Amino acid sequence: MSDPPMVTQPSLDREAELDSLEVLVGKALRLARKSGASDAEVTAHTSLGLSVAVRLGDVETLEHMQDRGISVTVFIGRRKGHASSADLRSESIESCVKHALDIARYTQEDNCNGLAESSLMATEFPDLDLWHPVSMDAESAIERAIACESAGRSDDRITNSEGSSFNAGMGLGVYGNSNGFIGRSAGTHYGQSCILLAGKGDGMQRDYSFDSRRCLDDLESPEVTGREAARRTVRRLGARQLATAEMPVLLAPEVAKGIIGHLVGALAGSAIYRNASFLKDMAGETLFPGWVNLWERPRLARGASSATFDSEGVATRKRLIIDSGILAGYVLSSYSARRLGLQTTANAGGVRNLLLEPGGEETADLLRQMQNGFYVTEVMGQGVSLVTGDYSRGATGFLIEGGQISYPVEEVTIAGNLRDMFLNMTAAGRDIDTRGNIHCGPVLISTMMVAGT
Repeated sequence: MSDPPMVTQPSLDREAELDSLEVLVGKALRLARKSGASDAEVTAHTSLGLSVAVRLGDVETLEHMQDRGISVTVFIGRRKGHASSADLRSESIESCVKHALDIARYTQEDNCNGLAESSLMATEFPDLDLWHPVSMDAESAIERAIACESAGRSDDRITNSEGSSFNAGMGLGVYGNSNGFIGRSAGTHYGQSCILLAGKGDGMQRDYSFDSRRCLDDLESPEVTGREAARRTVRRLGARQLATAEMPVLLAPEVAKGIIGHLVGALAGSAIYRNASFLKDMAGETLFPGWVNLWERPRLARGASSATFDSEGVATRKRLIIDSGILAGYVLSSYSARRLGLQTTANAGGVRNLLLEPGGEETADLLRQMQNGFYVTEVMGQGVSLVTGDYSRGATGFLIEGGQISYPVEEVTIAGNLRDMFLNMTAAGRDIDTRGNIHCGPVLISTMMVAGT
């Protein structure tokens, strides 16, 4: 391998850069009001990143990213216009405001348009421990990616690799609106992944592992990620199909996260007011067994999506979305809340750090509890309808017999309806996957259709 170029990821002076962004936001807000906007909101951001990908020990890509931008939303009464620019010069900001106003003047009125209520704006900004900058040069990033792949390829059963990657980034942002709100945000992120192949010909199998954290010190070692990718890959060798039957299904944490994601999608205010959700008019109704609690924790320290305010400046707060099996509320921005005659839930920009409250069991305990069934470790395909709740996806995993893994399974489909799947959840494990925005352990569903041969 040729020597990599010595490129160092530049660092940001957080406070100086935030001060600069705040000046730009204030300037755009004043200009918008002076030019005829009844209200306005502005976001300015800057970010830096370094990313490297290697395959079979050689560098495939090395990228240094740097981005700055500003976005302006204006309201003329209940008419709305939006424009953005990656150029932060004064004349470009003036042009951006002008274009947003021009759009608003020719847009139809919508009585639900407007800023979030000023009384809901965040007034306290505790440190959420999201800023952990590390000066990372290209050589160090490449070494981590190569170490990750090498650890995975050290297993003799691994026959090929789709590569390993490492990335590091930092971002700063300032949001302000004409209600007088100004809020700052700053965060770093680090991640690594490895994709490996085992076997040959028709028996070849592929799997991966990854980790993602706010702080580099929290990221597992590259060797751990590589070895886990190898373990997950070789365990799939010798996979077979299953005979079609209804049976208990245990969803691995990565798959269970997807189920929670479908729930959140169906609870989004935009889906509710468009009549595009199977959970419309279900607030206050029982969706899950009584042991199920789903928390949103937007101020979680070092959380992947932590924030003291949402993208409209509304103060975030910890809340139960599912409370003892009952749907406690939807996921709303100020606009979708007005469409539904409700109040925003501070979810402009999405949900933040969900936790499916676990029980006392680990995966091995749940397998013994299930006795005979299908342990799903990966799903694929797009067969999910949030309008009807129908669920049908290709799946791979393991047949469970007598509470133990019997053999790997591939080329089957698991199917049901999300309403039934929610109600048929019998346990959630405590070995929680804390990567990303949804935290949960394995989830046991008492029965699903598994379609195979």
